Amino acid sequence: MVAGATAAAKDTAGTAVKDAYEALKTLIKNQFAGDPFAQGMIDAKPEEIKQVEGSLKDKITKAGVDKNDDVLKKAEEIREILKKEDPEGASTGKYDFRGAKGVQVAGDSSTQTQTNTF
Repeated sequence: MVAGATAAAKDTAGTAVKDAYEALKTLIKNQFAGDPFAQGMIDAKPEEIKQVEGSLKDKITKAGVDKNDDVLKKAEEIREILKKEDPEGASTGKYDFRGAKGVQVAGDSSTQTQTNTF
């Protein structure tokens, strides 16, 4: 979600990225028809999404949205578009996050802090 938001917000982003990201947002929002808070998080600006990313990820996971075939297909479509628009980034694996666990995809300068409690 963050990667798509970041890419779609760039001035250089093509119409295909923006349209695909809007379609992805609509698919996800439809999964939260009764949850205006989640819908608001989905509609947030890229910098705001980064602030609520953990909460949004939890909601998406708990609702099973991350397993929804239509959502997964649209996310894959965005990944393919980004690979075409940024072949250099794609060659470094920037947009290849299939099968990953515990990954944060938020652009070129994201950070992540992880704390394990045993």
